[in-house]
Amino acid sequence: MRLIIDIGNTLVKYALFNNDKLLQLSKKNDVDYKYIDQIISENSVNSVIVSSVRKKIDWNINTKLVVLNHTTKLPITINYKTPKTLGNDRIANMVGASVLYPNKNILVIDAGTCITFDFIDSNQVYQGGRISPGIEMRYKSLHEFTDNLPKITSNSYDYFIGKSTRESIISGVQQGILSELKLIISDLKKENEDLIVIVTGGDTFFFEKALKNTIFADPNFALKGLNEILKYNA
Repeated sequence: MRLIIDIGNTLVKYALFNNDKLLQLSKKNDVDYKYIDQIISENSVNSVIVSSVRKKIDWNINTKLVVLNHTTKLPITINYKTPKTLGNDRIANMVGASVLYPNKNILVIDAGTCITFDFIDSNQVYQGGRISPGIEMRYKSLHEFTDNLPKITSNSYDYFIGKSTRESIISGVQQGILSELKLIISDLKKENEDLIVIVTGGDTFFFEKALKNTIFADPNFALKGLNEILKYNA
């Protein structure tokens, strides 16, 4: 059994894998050491991988432990000027994509707290990407950095042209993100006609109707990538 601990900006995910099968997934607001010990002891876990986008944590786990960072062995090549600053979530997505679609040109769009765009080529070389504010971050910034704009949360409404301040904000945020996604997909496809586009993350439901010829991966896509990294380091 393998345990994947994915520490994100908002939640901590605990995923239990048997080979490639996800058996159990739980989410908490923070790292729970007692819970980790319980999972390990009750499920005969023999290896653990930790991926964190937060500050460094000291771990004391009585089994094989891999703490993902820029020195971890990977089944892909990283072509990035600052590998130390490359987010673990982005690395996990790239590994997951390369395993599912080997020797393909792939763009992975991860829509969460931030929206990340990452490109891996058919030689399994990660070539870089983009980082952009996520939906909630854009709504929040419009409210907090102005005096009169209201606070709006994510919703299913879709306005191309807003006829009120509320509708205009929704249109600006959601249509602005869609325009951004469509442009980067279009530009990459000019040079990579066989490009595979994968969208994952908690906010993918915003894009399902608007993005055609796109693969919508399940929200556990990064966890599967982390499982592959742990297997590679066995």
